[in-house]
Amino acid sequence: MIAPKQANPTHPLIDEYCENYKNLFSEGRTYEASKNIHVGIFSEIKRKTLPEIPKILELKNAQGLHPFLTHSPGDINQLRKLRIELILNHLKCRKIRVIIDETCDPKKGKKTDYVARQYIRRLGKVENGIVSVVAYGLVDGITVPILFEVFKPQKCLKAGDTYKTKPQIAAELVEEMVRLGF
Repeated sequence: MIAPKQANPTHPLIDEYCENYKNLFSEGRTYEASKNIHVGIFSEIKRKTLPEIPKILELKNAQGLHPFLTHSPGDINQLRKLRIELILNHLKCRKIRVIIDETCDPKKGKKTDYVARQYIRRLGKVENGIVSVVAYGLVDGITVPILFEVFKPQKCLKAGDTYKTKPQIAAELVEEMVRLGF
């Protein structure tokens, strides 16, 4: 029997953090891709994109991270639950300040759900893009993303979707944070 592939080490801080999530991945290759994505996110590269992250990791094949991002076998609900548990354990009942913000990213095409012509703040104009409402926690000068929800423009709603304004989404995120124990 061949032993499963073990994930290569990255940065000790990333390896220690990602170890918390290791059991969510059935394959060493998927776990390694998760660690590599984290290295890219925490790196100093200007554009945190799929073509740029493999370059700083000096990966032979830039396509190695694509399946992880598009068809990851992990359960997103388990991942979110574990991430929230880790944050709450780290906070140890300390009070946090909640910051609500929106993240706006320009997007070309229409393949990504809920992309529409809407105001994209960083561009300062109406453009094709996607918007998310994000709830951050601020504790000891450190900002931690807690929850987010994609804003669904009325013209992009799918069957079963309910239109919510950004303030409604923000209020629901705060209520969810309280329900989770923040």
